[in-house]
Amino acid sequence: MIQAIDYDSPSFLKTFMDARGMAMQKKFGQNFLVNPSARAKIADGMNLERGMRVWEIGPGLGALTFELLKRGAFVTAFEIDRGFIQVLETVFPDEIAQNRLKIVAGDVLKTWKTEYDSGVKADCLCGNLPYNIAAKIVADTVSESVRFNRCVFTVQKEVGQRMTAKTGSPLYSSFSVLCRWAYDIKPLMDLAAGSFWPRPNVASQVLTFTPAADFPACKSTERFLTLQRALFSSRRKTVKNNLTALYKDAEKAELILKRAGIHPADRAENLSVADILGLADAAYEYESKGHTDEQHG
Repeated sequence: MIQAIDYDSPSFLKTFMDARGMAMQKKFGQNFLVNPSARAKIADGMNLERGMRVWEIGPGLGALTFELLKRGAFVTAFEIDRGFIQVLETVFPDEIAQNRLKIVAGDVLKTWKTEYDSGVKADCLCGNLPYNIAAKIVADTVSESVRFNRCVFTVQKEVGQRMTAKTGSPLYSSFSVLCRWAYDIKPLMDLAAGSFWPRPNVASQVLTFTPAADFPACKSTERFLTLQRALFSSRRKTVKNNLTALYKDAEKAELILKRAGIHPADRAENLSVADILGLADAAYEYESKGHTDEQHG
């Protein structure tokens, strides 16, 4: 391993990138974690054993990649920036030659499924993720019933609060339900803006995800995913109104709510994950077994 980069020094990183005509791209949410103890804590938080396989989203210049490889992991790094890929190939030639580091070029949202379908499953997933990527990667993997033994994500603090929001919170959303349905989520640490270069405008949070024991806890994953999105589609509307919009049928919406024991005038933010799972099962039963009993009971 050749560590030719001072990952802790913003001035070094700026000079290094300027010399290569590289620039941080805001559209990818790029910034570097220049806090060495934080990088070590993230790597340690993954509970790695030698030989474990890790997917890393957005490795950048390889600061966290270095920590993962140092702990004996086999890393698949998903990187969209060609400049960063060239640096990674220069910094880690031995690890690439030994098949301990594989770089997958392109948008992770478009490449992860092909990598997963290749047959080599990852134990862990990690990355410093902007909101849109965090939301989509969780949604896309979970909807394919793909979960990891452990995820460690660095996200903006508000994104972390959305992920962990509880029933009744203003931040409780379809995204919260999805995250908490599939994973048990715990904070690992908070990171001040000064831990990054370029310095972001907001604080960040590192979260650990471990699989929820009773997942999927519903009769139809597809039905649950469709229904939980619909429930939060218009937060100010009642669950009956949102279900009516989904089914284009007010009577069907009422019968499903009755079967699930949920009041039609309630709102999605007041429903627990268990409530929504129960509602999804009620919808599944209604559609697969018929509903003669409600109509004539």
